[in-house]
Amino acid sequence: MTTEAGNPDFFKSKVLGHPSGLFVLFFTEMWERFSFYGMRVLLILFLTAALTGDNPGWGWSAENAGALYGTYAMLLYITPIFGGIIADRFIGYRWAVVIGSIIMTLGHAAMALDTPFMLYLGLGLLVIGTGFFKPNMTSILSEMYKLFPEKKDGAYTIFYMGVNAGAFFGMMLCGYLAANLGWHWGFGLAGIFMLLGTIQFWLAKPLFGDIGEVPSKQKKAEESARVALSKNEDDKPNPYTTVDFILIAVTTVIGLLYAFNDPLSKIGGINLFNFKIGSLDGSIFMILVALFLFLYLVISRLMRYTTIVRHRMIAVIIFAFFTVFFWMSFEQGASSLVIFARDNVDRTLEGSSLTIFNTINTLLTVVPLVIISWVLILLAKQTWKKALVSNVVLAITFLIIWGIAIWMLNNEFSKEASEIDPSWFSILNSFFIIAFASTVSKLWDSKYNPPAAVKYGLGLIIMAIGFGLLAFGSYGVATGIKVSMLWLVLAYLFHTLGELFLSPVGLSYVSKLVPARMIAFMFGMWYLAIAIGNKLAAVLGGQIENITNEYSLSTFFLIFTIVPAVAGLLVISLNPILKKLMHGVR
Repeated sequence: MTTEAGNPDFFKSKVLGHPSGLFVLFFTEMWERFSFYGMRVLLILFLTAALTGDNPGWGWSAENAGALYGTYAMLLYITPIFGGIIADRFIGYRWAVVIGSIIMTLGHAAMALDTPFMLYLGLGLLVIGTGFFKPNMTSILSEMYKLFPEKKDGAYTIFYMGVNAGAFFGMMLCGYLAANLGWHWGFGLAGIFMLLGTIQFWLAKPLFGDIGEVPSKQKKAEESARVALSKNEDDKPNPYTTVDFILIAVTTVIGLLYAFNDPLSKIGGINLFNFKIGSLDGSIFMILVALFLFLYLVISRLMRYTTIVRHRMIAVIIFAFFTVFFWMSFEQGASSLVIFARDNVDRTLEGSSLTIFNTINTLLTVVPLVIISWVLILLAKQTWKKALVSNVVLAITFLIIWGIAIWMLNNEFSKEASEIDPSWFSILNSFFIIAFASTVSKLWDSKYNPPAAVKYGLGLIIMAIGFGLLAFGSYGVATGIKVSMLWLVLAYLFHTLGELFLSPVGLSYVSKLVPARMIAFMFGMWYLAIAIGNKLAAVLGGQIENITNEYSLSTFFLIFTIVPAVAGLLVISLNPILKKLMHGVR
């Protein structure tokens, strides 16, 4: 196993036992997640806010807002497939991250203007920018630790904390500015930190050496020669045929047309599939055609692999199928749950309850900021000479964050009565991840570590319990009556525990079960499953008003209780079959 002595330059500047470059990635990802989640928590609220009032929005229905958001969220998981290919072959990971960051900054700036054209343009730019940024940050991290696999788990844990810290502060501060100063302040703040994060990453180039640069022709030739000489059947390439490329192109075009047709038909009255085949609506017919062609593509490719590889890839596909049900329910946090928090939760506080909330909110804000600021100081001590300006930019970002946080807390403590902003509840997911991630990780390292199918099933069932609590808490609630916020807090707790059981497991098993030559194809399949889950989440979440009016709020949440619970029980029952398909991989 490679040790530090094998590459002393890599660990020449350490921060908490890891190279300084890791923490540059940590802060870059933190500010990108700050901007992404800060915008994400506002979008549905802005679109569905009343046209009149102190902070007017666009007055859309939840259904229309869900249609637009769903297409946006779906595309966020499709464009990274193409962004990763472009970076691998042409521009390298570092340039891809910078290009993606700049495009996303322009997207946030466009959204801050609040006009219809600029909002659509902004969402489009964010989708394109994410395609470049998302896959290549983790690619840089993976390349950085290529010779140090024993340190990779710790590195990913630190990096994941940066993701959640950014999401936490983005939703808290962008949401607060949008609620108290106006929507464009929230959207604008997200863009400012995206820009500053880009600058600090680019100025820290000296810390990375040639990591993330464009692959040289020599390296590509060496890799091709290695594969050609390999005696491992699993390492042999499986080239795409002309039919494969045609099927990929056709299914991609139909899928994208469907994604765009949903908001176009509901919001703009433009139906790209304005026809019927028998009793089938045109859009449903086209999706069924695309699904049939895609299944043919997958099955035909699977048949070209050796038996063990084929079985393991089938196992991944089964996990990906159940992933759709998880994200379909979990991502209600971006649509129906923010509407539920705004319209149906009693968020008014006064007296001792307000004091308790402000105290908790202060601790939630200040303690993480102190810890991350301490990490910033440690990084600066190690990199001051090599990346002076990068450290200055980082220091500016934290001064701004501290300033906004102190202003927010002072403003809240000065009130005798207050109403919690609906976006505040979204931070609970990130908080619970930070609080419980290490505990769940230790569970997997203990003798109680269950098989993958059981982890998956438990993740789905635990998340379903969260929706069950919401269904129970809102049972019999009449229109205009508010639900206790305790039910929403408990729901986020169970949703997060479900995520910790399921989400890290999925990507881990893709990397374990799939040989290196096929991993890009299978990661594409995985992201496609998440994309479908996100689209379904927004479409179904957009029905909260319709289902509540027709039946009840409790009925709406029961859908997301029963479906994932049944899926969870089903995947657990498949454990013996999946165990055979995995051929010894645990």
